[in-house]
Amino acid sequence: MATPELISPRSPRVAAARRLARRNFRGKERRFIAEGPQAVREAAEHRGSDGEPTLLELFATVEAAERYADIIDAAHAAGARVHLADGDTLADVSQTVTPQGLIGVCRFLDSPFESVLAAKPTLVAVLAHVRDPGNAGTVLRCADAAGADAVVLTDASVDLYNPKSVRASVGSLFHLPVVVGVPVEQAVQGLRDAGVRILAADGAGDDDLDDELDAGTMGGPTAWVFGNEAWGLPEETRALADAVVRVPIHGKAESLNLATAAAVCLYASARAQRPRRTAG
Repeated sequence: MATPELISPRSPRVAAARRLARRNFRGKERRFIAEGPQAVREAAEHRGSDGEPTLLELFATVEAAERYADIIDAAHAAGARVHLADGDTLADVSQTVTPQGLIGVCRFLDSPFESVLAAKPTLVAVLAHVRDPGNAGTVLRCADAAGADAVVLTDASVDLYNPKSVRASVGSLFHLPVVVGVPVEQAVQGLRDAGVRILAADGAGDDDLDDELDAGTMGGPTAWVFGNEAWGLPEETRALADAVVRVPIHGKAESLNLATAAAVCLYASARAQRPRRTAG
């Protein structure tokens, strides 16, 4: 396979990739940026629900192309256009302070809400009114690690494809179905109709997570609703849930941040849903 030529920083391809830093262009083109070897490797291996590759283009410095030859090969295998670029060109496209030499242009990969419901999920994270992109990406990563079946970002939440969200997910964006733009009422009703119990995570909740675990009520299909970083869930969203659950604070900490609380809640459900091991 011929070695790609060094792309000009004035190339229309570079300009198009640079514009994806802006949400309106991402929405118009239905494309987003994935940076770094982990995210690009996952993108190269990912296929959408239609079976088509997710990675469309890859920009790489010569050094990164040599160091991550396996990723370059995977990009070629996915049919992506591979461009070599100098460090200044990558820095111009990158949304990080220290670019890692690999930037992928990917097509949107969010899933229809109906397909998630049809798969009969047993563990779902719903992000309602979550505005911080780093938190959104980190919760997605936690959901992936806990074995969740899907993540839903409501219409009042941050853009899934914000570069900070993509980076914070550390590749988990490509591992499980993610739904975007669903009103929280629709998300809750759809999940409830699918037989999923709705738990709202809130520091002021009436129910204690430890008590829920001790009572054995968390073994069934569950969706956790997580709210805004600063003010939590509004009362109208709390009212939609079957229970409002707080993570107990056993020490002197004032509270837990969103991503930490989400990890605790999701892992509690994952553990409760696992069949108990028997001795012998």
